[in-house]
Amino acid sequence: MLLQRRRARAGARARHGAEHTVDWADRRLPVSEGGGLLRKAFPEHWSFLLGEIALYSFVVLLLTGVWLTLFFKPSMTEVVYDGSYEPLLGVSMSEAYRSTVDISFDVRGGLLIRQVHHWAALVFLSAIGVHLLRVFFTGAFRRPREANWLIGVTLFVLALAEGFAGYSLPDDLLSGTGLRIAQGIMLSIPVVGTYISMFVFGGEYPGHDLIPRLYSVHILLVPALLLALVTLHLILVFYLKHTQWAGRGRTNRNSVGKPMFPQFVTNSTGLFFMVFGVLTVLAAVAQINPIWAYGPYRPDVISSGSQPDWYVGFLEGSLRLMPPFETAVAGHTVMWNVLVPAVLLPGALFAVLYAYPFFERWVTGDHEEHHLCDRPRDKPVRTGLGVAAIVFYGVLLLAGGNDILAHTFHVSLNLLTWIFRISLVVAPPLALAATKRICLALQERDRERLAEGEETGEVHQTLAGGYAESHGPLDPEERHVLRSRQAPEPLAPSPKEGDAPHVGRLRATLSEWYYGDRVDVEEPEQEQEQGRESALGVGPGAAASEPEAYSGEPER
Repeated sequence: MLLQRRRARAGARARHGAEHTVDWADRRLPVSEGGGLLRKAFPEHWSFLLGEIALYSFVVLLLTGVWLTLFFKPSMTEVVYDGSYEPLLGVSMSEAYRSTVDISFDVRGGLLIRQVHHWAALVFLSAIGVHLLRVFFTGAFRRPREANWLIGVTLFVLALAEGFAGYSLPDDLLSGTGLRIAQGIMLSIPVVGTYISMFVFGGEYPGHDLIPRLYSVHILLVPALLLALVTLHLILVFYLKHTQWAGRGRTNRNSVGKPMFPQFVTNSTGLFFMVFGVLTVLAAVAQINPIWAYGPYRPDVISSGSQPDWYVGFLEGSLRLMPPFETAVAGHTVMWNVLVPAVLLPGALFAVLYAYPFFERWVTGDHEEHHLCDRPRDKPVRTGLGVAAIVFYGVLLLAGGNDILAHTFHVSLNLLTWIFRISLVVAPPLALAATKRICLALQERDRERLAEGEETGEVHQTLAGGYAESHGPLDPEERHVLRSRQAPEPLAPSPKEGDAPHVGRLRATLSEWYYGDRVDVEEPEQEQEQGRESALGVGPGAAASEPEAYSGEPER
């Protein structure tokens, strides 16, 4: 009895202390408001993990990057190597290259951390790229998430710059070749190109200021911008609520999934350690960027078969495919063979990425809020445009290694170059047309499944002597998903108020191109009523379809 009383008094004191602490903190911090945040619902799907992989790769980059800054010397002062790697003994090199070799061979665990950092950079860029593709194909860039799309594209641009800066810091022969190409790109810009090159390199190429400047950009400027934009991106994800796939009980008015604490936090923490573990295993078993094999950079030397990292490989390919074309204007030479593929083309590509959400909204006239993801097959033109862009990028990436491909497969380099040039023009439109037809065929297949049911594989003989396959009913969840597809009508040819007539006609033509080809799903009146009840979450099957799901985020 006495023991129970002591336990009761101790429990009462603990509760009183906890209440006092919470009250004290709530008067100074928004503690009570955070309770709703902890119960925020996060929908579950494997495609939603792509953004988390990018985030956790960035965390690994920050951790390993801080460690590397303790040993790297960003200086181009010339020294003579006398370290433990015997093939480089007596070779003149910069302090930047010397310190990188020392990290690899003389610092305990240095090579492992270097390779973790490099692999994390590749995974970071890859995850951002694939995440952007997921957002594009599912229409998650539409209102109200246009700002998050712009932030995502900016993050990708900054990640490219960050990767190139870090790739160039060791001052080895391979990265120096990339810097030489970058200087040529700067010089190709009319009028101001020479001034830009002199400013960046601190004088004539290669100068003595570039590595220290790249170091400051790589460890301070760009990481700070990345960290700020990632934080803003996450804030917007929390504020706008997460997109989700269509299903019974899931609407534009709610968010169904696991609460942030403890389920989502636990799963996400496990994913972080998995990402860190996979990157560490890759660094341990897959060698990457062996700068000691390339040697220090010399402006008069270049290694054969040199290739950049994949994220700038498309620029290398565009430079190799562009025919030699120059124009002399008033005593000045405009190098179109460098300016077009390395300056104008990337600028146009990223301008299209930035503008696409607003272009699609203008073409389709869709100003509604969307929190449900589109299935790619339900938007054939958008999906076709995405596949065409991937094919365009793939051709440029392959063209960046045309010399390696020609040597490996014993093909003429000139012939291979012309194949890539033709493919760059022909392959994307063919990919667009083929993808559109495949999406329409999948829509037709969905309509047949709704009308006839799922094939069971059982064949029976009819009274007339023929054979027919029996069909069973579709799963209610899948049936709801197939019937939830929306097929907007193309805009009328009449111009919008305030638009010029030809602008209105162009808008109507593009809208017909977007939505003209489609497969409509006819729905019986009874099932329409059931679908409306299910969408509102009040039907008899709405709660039963998600027995373990947490529904939150009501409409603001």
